[in-house]
Amino acid sequence: MTTSQDSSPAVSRRVVVAAVGGVGLTAALTACGGTDAADTPVGRPTDSPDGGGAGTELAKVTDIPEGGGKVVGDVVITQPRAGEFKAFSSKCTHQGCLVKDVTDNLIHCPCHDSRFDAGDGSVRSGPATAPLPPASITVEGGLIKLA
Repeated sequence: MTTSQDSSPAVSRRVVVAAVGGVGLTAALTACGGTDAADTPVGRPTDSPDGGGAGTELAKVTDIPEGGGKVVGDVVITQPRAGEFKAFSSKCTHQGCLVKDVTDNLIHCPCHDSRFDAGDGSVRSGPATAPLPPASITVEGGLIKLA
């Protein structure tokens, strides 16, 4: 036989394009879908960047500006009012991204633009619907430490 006969069915370009589009849509929906992390328990942050636990120094009080804050490992430390220091989990309750910064008494998550109150961790704007869990800290001798 001089001509080859292929008995497998040919796949049209339309089928390939539709399949690739379906995969892309699935990836996009997976990235933006899901549930709030409020459905998942979030424990009290106990780790610092150096792997320490309670008593580990996180920052100096002079490192935390009034109305601002600083992200240190699993914890975001804020100073909502002069001399008042608060700490929360640095994991956004929407999808677990790490919050990035604290300005104007708002903790900002860069992934989907959720914003949290620097004084109590409550949601100021979503998509997050659950507050940031508080973390226990102590302030003594000009140092902020995990409690």
